[in-house]
Amino acid sequence: MDSIVHILKQNNLSVTEGRRRILSLFLSSNGALAHADIEKNTGSHFDRVTVYRTLQSFVDKGIIHTIPTSDNSIKYALCKDECGEGHHHDHHVHLVCSRCGNTFCLDDVVTPAVKLPHEYIVQQVEVVVKGICRSCNHK
Repeated sequence: MDSIVHILKQNNLSVTEGRRRILSLFLSSNGALAHADIEKNTGSHFDRVTVYRTLQSFVDKGIIHTIPTSDNSIKYALCKDECGEGHHHDHHVHLVCSRCGNTFCLDDVVTPAVKLPHEYIVQQVEVVVKGICRSCNHK
């Protein structure tokens, strides 16, 4: 069984052509993907709603996580093994390259703990760093 089918079945998702293609994009990508990137790379096979629903089900199951962008849109990246349905454990920093525009998960850079005042509850901490990625730095 290939890794795509295994991931889908492990997360109790039916194996559809749309899910296979979208998950394949994430597995072959070395950075985060925007909704538009996914639509462009899956061709005209799937409408916008199908792509959106697939992404949302992947987020809900802990397969991918969201990354906020400076223009208030969202990018998506693969989760690590610790994530699961209903809870994400992607406590790492994301870097947005100011040269190529790609977004990368920096898995070895942990987000700092945030201590809020009494009666406030932390639900998620998102740290996005703007800088230059490894590839652009070596050009």
